[in-house]
Amino acid sequence: MGQSIKVGIAADHGGFEMKQALIEKLLAEGHQVEDFGADTLDPDDDYPDYIIPLGRAVVAGDVERGIAICGSGVGASVAANKIHGVRCGLCHDHFSSRQGVEDDDMNVLCLGGRVMGQAVAWDHVAAFLAARFSGAERHRRRLSRVAELEAT
Repeated sequence: MGQSIKVGIAADHGGFEMKQALIEKLLAEGHQVEDFGADTLDPDDDYPDYIIPLGRAVVAGDVERGIAICGSGVGASVAANKIHGVRCGLCHDHFSSRQGVEDDDMNVLCLGGRVMGQAVAWDHVAAFLAARFSGAERHRRRLSRVAELEAT
């Protein structure tokens, strides 16, 4: 997969099983993993309780990249993107998982634990972690415009 990095991961009950499987794969690939929860499968838990601390850790630099998971991925991506400095993408294909980093400097990948299998999820994670921001002028210009929006 390439260089080992410190990855944060978080999920509510809808993504709990996927999170556990991804942690095993990440560790097997030599990555450091910080698990932001959930620690147990609780059908009454709420994704913001886990996704918000994950997003804050990404912005603070405590982890290099984040993986957020809920049942569909929609709620987790909405919560993550409310944190200033998080650029989270809900991805359903390999191309977007890679391209989101290369073009948009995506720092949190969001997945739906109930809408894709674990092998597909791992493919997305591998593409996300292997990708690097291109730094191309057009991409920096676009991100600058997004930063201006965040500042208002």
